[in-house]
Amino acid sequence: MFSLRIKSQMKTRILITGGAGFAGSHVVNHFLKNTDYEIVVLDRLNYASMGLDRLRDIDCFSEDRVKVFTADITKPIVDGLYQEIGPINYIIHMAAESHVDNSITDPEPFVMSNVVGTMHVLNFARRQKEEGNLNLFIYFSTDEVFGPAPEGVFYKENDRYNSGNPYAATKAGAEELCIAYENTYKIPLIVTHTMNIFGERQHPEKFIPKVMRAVMNDEIVYIHSNKEKTEAGKRHWIHGRNVAHALEFLLNIDPVHSGEKFNIVGEKEVDNLTMALTIAGIMGKELKYEMVDFHSSRPGHDLRYALDGTKMREMGWNIPVGFEESLKKTIEWTLARPEWLEIKK
Repeated sequence: MFSLRIKSQMKTRILITGGAGFAGSHVVNHFLKNTDYEIVVLDRLNYASMGLDRLRDIDCFSEDRVKVFTADITKPIVDGLYQEIGPINYIIHMAAESHVDNSITDPEPFVMSNVVGTMHVLNFARRQKEEGNLNLFIYFSTDEVFGPAPEGVFYKENDRYNSGNPYAATKAGAEELCIAYENTYKIPLIVTHTMNIFGERQHPEKFIPKVMRAVMNDEIVYIHSNKEKTEAGKRHWIHGRNVAHALEFLLNIDPVHSGEKFNIVGEKEVDNLTMALTIAGIMGKELKYEMVDFHSSRPGHDLRYALDGTKMREMGWNIPVGFEESLKKTIEWTLARPEWLEIKK
């Protein structure tokens, strides 16, 4: 039986690594709007973070309960920074290199950020636990650790891993490191797997803004397909707000399920061609597209990923806003703010 923990009267403090990034900023925004937590953001502010633009856009700097620190987690969190961050009750570790193409070109930054960086954040968490502060550490992982999913297969939390690209392998390695720290140092820790996240303020290199930009400019959209170019790749899509809602849900379940893994899954599987057609339809435009066999020319672009979301559903979590409504709101929001579609050099 699952229940919600009754929060203590002391002010709760949460650290969100990668909080200036796309998914991270949605999590920051959610905790700003739905809790009274003091929020600490730790971010390197690389190209994917787009500086502090996302955090400015959600107006988090008007809140005196938000602190933002710039740090590179490939290096240890030094004592001075540790002191400035202060006591932390919850950690959601989202900071990561995440672009599959970049990991294929050069895996080393992914190993450094996603594996070595996770070790440094875990060492921070270990100190927090020893000081009696830490309630839970969430490692934010990906469906890609399981590798490609044949049609009809939906991977459960503890199914075998079969990483199809260096990005996925580094996320899988970091997961194992997290479980090792849970076993060795008794850090209260869980792992989540999430599928394709979309929403406002997404980097323009990602699929939805890329399709929007091509449709606006009357350009061809290239659709990832099978070798025969007859079947488009498939993904489950979930809005960043829904992911944040799930993470808050996991922070508040009692008892803490330390060492367990949880799949945060969108309610609808959509192939990339249907997704592109839907985007163009919402925009009131025609889609020009071409099916492209990315995988044969560049292994690592898997055709289908799929997760089983039964565990979270049985615990009582349901997606608060459905796929169609979330997608429509995202596209309308972006059309009203076309500067978010610009690729900044």
